Amino acid sequence: MPIPATPRFAVPPCRVPRAAALALALAAALATAVPAAAQQPAAVATPPGAAASAAVPATAAPEGLYDALGGKPGIARIMSGLVDRAFKDERIGPLFKETKPQALKDSLTDQICVLSGGPCRYEGADMKSAHADLPIRKRDFNVLVELLQDAMDEQGIAFTQQSRLLALLAPMHRDIITVR
Repeated sequence: MPIPATPRFAVPPCRVPRAAALALALAAALATAVPAAAQQPAAVATPPGAAASAAVPATAAPEGLYDALGGKPGIARIMSGLVDRAFKDERIGPLFKETKPQALKDSLTDQICVLSGGPCRYEGADMKSAHADLPIRKRDFNVLVELLQDAMDEQGIAFTQQSRLLALLAPMHRDIITVR
């Protein structure tokens, strides 16, 4: 006896577990990432005050990502939530003991604004320099990504938009993780 076909609309959507979806997004980003050497512009080619290009991967922002994140005000809310969570998190909070929360929120807001295609200007340090003296492990990076996802969830950012942003951030792990 044949099994009756179930109409597509009657089947609940299959959601990939969040961690697996993140791993897929990061793997896809890493597989297509620009080589690390190509991400950092040559020192002679970087005009004064152009730190933004040195700290942001050379990957183009997906169309509409900046707006999907809520523009600069939305990004500021996401980064505020992320930093608040990071400082309170017992797993990675100690890494931020020498960091001023508001300065980090402002810097991350500008960096994500630029990365997502917004009209902002990031003038902070490149990721390698900013993290060189910190003992950051892969698991610390993963915790921060988890906290970023929580902050985006809190702001109602759609999963697909979260994945688009994470795919842009993933190549930065090479410069952020200092303990191999």
